[in-house]
Amino acid sequence: MKSIRTLTIALASLIAVPALAQDATTDTTSDAASKRFAVVGGAAILKPDRDPAPGLKIDGDVAPVISASWYATPNIAVELWGAADKFNHRVKADGAGKIGTVDQQPIALSGQYHFGTPDQVMRPFLGLGYYESNFSNESIGGDGAHVGLETAKGAIATAGMDFNINETWFARTDVRYMKGDAGVRVAGQGTGEELTIDPWVVGVGIGARF
Repeated sequence: MKSIRTLTIALASLIAVPALAQDATTDTTSDAASKRFAVVGGAAILKPDRDPAPGLKIDGDVAPVISASWYATPNIAVELWGAADKFNHRVKADGAGKIGTVDQQPIALSGQYHFGTPDQVMRPFLGLGYYESNFSNESIGGDGAHVGLETAKGAIATAGMDFNINETWFARTDVRYMKGDAGVRVAGQGTGEELTIDPWVVGVGIGARF
């Protein structure tokens, strides 16, 4: 929940700054290159890249996502991205079917490079940064000691494309890869074991520049 509160505060700040700036000036420049903030809302599917352990599988899920970016230059941006709700995953074991569920909610901060000029119709971008993904509501293995997962942390890589509709609105599609392990807890105690999930996140959304 701390990560989500941080995301909410950051997004509110990024939205408020350009709004205040517009109120404080009569300059109505509409050139896309002069806009320094962007907010994108959409949906994404998160799918683990691999089985986290031999004989164990985790299904993918769809959840809403949101991001806010500040453009230091027309080509270089800093993006705060995260899931607006939790991804819910079914956990399966070979020969036993579904053995439980677990939720996760990632948040990430990345630096990005946007190719070309802000007003071109199709504009690709690449990014690299750091993410954390909080796991919660673990219900794995039925009766017995509770099995929990610690927060996964690591690097995130992003590749995407913006499709400009006009100087303010654009559509976006992107792919993200998160590399990081989650420690395993049993009955609240660390076991020293880690699960490697390394999910892909494929998303689409609509954005606005300010």
